[in-house]
Amino acid sequence: MIRILSGACVKVVGGARPKVLKDIATRQLHSTFDVAVVGAGIVGLATARELIQRHSSLSFILLEKEKELASHQSGHNSGVIHSGIYYTPGSLKARLCVRGATLAYEYCEKKRIPYKRCGKLIVAVEQDEIPRLKALYVRGMKNNVRDLSIVDAKGIREREPYCRGIMALDSPYTGIVDWRMVALRYGTDFEEAGGTVVTNYEVSDISMVKESPAGNTDGIKYPIAIRDKKGNEVRCRYVLTCGGLYSDRLSQISGCSPEPRIVPFRGDYLVLKPEKHYLVKGNIYPVPDPRFPFLGVHFTPRVDGSVWLGPNAVLAFKREGYSVYDFNAQDFTDALSFRGLQKLIMRNVTYGVGEMYRGVFIGAQVKILQKYIPELSLSDVLRGPSGVRAQALDRDGNLVDDFVFDGGVGDVGSRVLHVRNAPSPAATSSLAIAEMIADEVESRFTL
Repeated sequence: MIRILSGACVKVVGGARPKVLKDIATRQLHSTFDVAVVGAGIVGLATARELIQRHSSLSFILLEKEKELASHQSGHNSGVIHSGIYYTPGSLKARLCVRGATLAYEYCEKKRIPYKRCGKLIVAVEQDEIPRLKALYVRGMKNNVRDLSIVDAKGIREREPYCRGIMALDSPYTGIVDWRMVALRYGTDFEEAGGTVVTNYEVSDISMVKESPAGNTDGIKYPIAIRDKKGNEVRCRYVLTCGGLYSDRLSQISGCSPEPRIVPFRGDYLVLKPEKHYLVKGNIYPVPDPRFPFLGVHFTPRVDGSVWLGPNAVLAFKREGYSVYDFNAQDFTDALSFRGLQKLIMRNVTYGVGEMYRGVFIGAQVKILQKYIPELSLSDVLRGPSGVRAQALDRDGNLVDDFVFDGGVGDVGSRVLHVRNAPSPAATSSLAIAEMIADEVESRFTL
């Protein structure tokens, strides 16, 4: 499902790495382009690539506030290629995930990006989980997930010798990849097709250009000005923002509603010590519990040979805060003052306290993991990396699970599209999402 806000709808995105203008900090940038894309996460990069391949005669620029591309959610995730089991049959998320997984495998093969189709078991360890597991199987079959089957306890042991459970869904089409490597390859494709990338460009304003000086028609042909805090300016015909953790703030620049609000949730992983990697062959996931807002801890092998365990889910005190000690006063105040988060917390007090406790005392996290691999012990794990998820919330405290696009108001609104929410699994679905966004761009903008 797509939600359109403020009466405007369009979508574009973009990104890349090679043609980065590294001297942006020491000089003013003043250039004109047909389409500007703000934000170089994996969805932005994939869509920029798709657009420039469709419209090679147009000029595209990608503006990224960090010095590197794919620095946040796209570079801090579990690295799973999802198969499409969890999502409502017939929904946009389900269709995009199933197609996106196929496109992702094909892309990795073509570009020789390392990946492994190691499979996934969704394991029931309690009798009351079996009806939910069977319902997931039916859902997966309706979504045309490849090679999905139900296995018993013996089948679990055949696939994962150290895993214990009553019953499981076996999804051999699930895989793993380094999504940041994939994202950067999208960027290379974009650059090789003629796209321009500017890093260290933190957008502070998007507005209509004032009347052009006599003899200059730029203000007519390129009516949108995108400015940063250093005085640099890019002019363009159309803008797409794909800001991830800052998507709501970017949207408000052009007069959009502050909702849905982005609330950052940090997930902390544990890692298996190398001598214990033999315990895990593929992805091992719990059966989702509909009472709780997030999936729960799981076992995830990585393409580099490491094994991640987790994550938990706790409120981050900074939108890009990967440490428990990271704090930003504005981010913290914005989150806690938002009524939607207050309602979410009140409905999930016990769950939230448990997540915080397990984040501090990793023995509690290991105890949950032992339900699936009893041989695991506290001495087998170390604290690992963290990621921050851009969770969109509405004012009633509901997790926004749809794609949300917005344009804003006035003349700017007719030339800007904000991707306000691209829900998980956005990495797996990135090439399919890019096709959808590019189609919408072509129908809404005069390219």
